[in-house]
Amino acid sequence: MPNNKFATVITCMDGRIQLPVNEWIRKTFNVDYVDTITMPGPNKVMAKGYFGEMDSIRQKVRISIKAHGSSVLAIVGHYDCAGNPVSKEEIVKQIQTNVIRIKDWGLPVDVVGLWVNDRWEVETVAECKRRTAG
Repeated sequence: MPNNKFATVITCMDGRIQLPVNEWIRKTFNVDYVDTITMPGPNKVMAKGYFGEMDSIRQKVRISIKAHGSSVLAIVGHYDCAGNPVSKEEIVKQIQTNVIRIKDWGLPVDVVGLWVNDRWEVETVAECKRRTAG
C-alpha cells in the first residue's frame, strides 16, 4: 500500500466517537486510513502506567507504523466515558500526560491528544511534533 497514507489512534471502544474521530483525523492530517487501537478508557490505563496493557498498546502502535507507515498518532478521550468516568479536566490531564509518555517511546510520529465533547466534536488538547535530526 505505498500510495496510501495512515494515522494511528488509541481510543476508547465507545462506538459513538469512532466516526467523528476518524473523519477529523483523515481531514486534518490528509490521510486515507486510520488504524484504531481500542479499549475501555485507554487514558486511565496509560496515565496509571499499567505495564502489561501499555506494552500491548505500544506493540500495536509499532505494527501500525512499521506495516502502514503511520506518521501521526492520536490519543483520544471523550465525554461520558464509561471506562474512565472522571471529569473532563481529569481526562484532559491524562491525555496531556499520555502525549508526553508516547513521545518518550521515541517513535517517528507526530503525537496529538484529542478530546471529543458532548456534541461529538473533536478538540485538540495537546500535541507534540516528531523530533528532527540536527
